[in-house]
Amino acid sequence: MIDGIWWLVILFVVIAALWLLAKSRGVKAGETSYSGQSKQTKTTANDGLQKTSALLKQYFPNYRVTRKANHLLLSQQDQKVAMITMDKKVAIGQRRLGSVPVINYHRVPSRAQLTANLQDMK
Repeated sequence: MIDGIWWLVILFVVIAALWLLAKSRGVKAGETSYSGQSKQTKTTANDGLQKTSALLKQYFPNYRVTRKANHLLLSQQDQKVAMITMDKKVAIGQRRLGSVPVINYHRVPSRAQLTANLQDMK
C-alpha cells in the first residue's frame, strides 16, 4: 500500500505537470486572449488607417472622412462615396458593397493611388 507522503508527492507532480502544460499552451506575451493577434499588429493597422485619413483630409478636403473600427468611410454632400479598408488578407483593388465601392489597400496609399481610385469612382 502507498503511504500518505507518496500520495502528496504524486499529487504535487500531477499539479506541476498540469501547470506546465497550461503555461505552455497559454497566451504568449504581447498577444490577446481572444484573437491570437499581437497588439503591435493591430496598432500598425490602425496607424495605416490614421495616416490614410490624414492624407485624405489634407489633399481631398471636399470629402468628409469618418473613421470606423476597420475602415474609413468617405462621403460627399451627405452621400456615401467610398469605403477604404486596410486588410492584407483581401486582394488589393476595388469591389462594391451595394452601391458603395470598397477600396482595399495593404499599406498606406500614395497621393497618386488615392487620386486614381477616387477618379475611378466617378
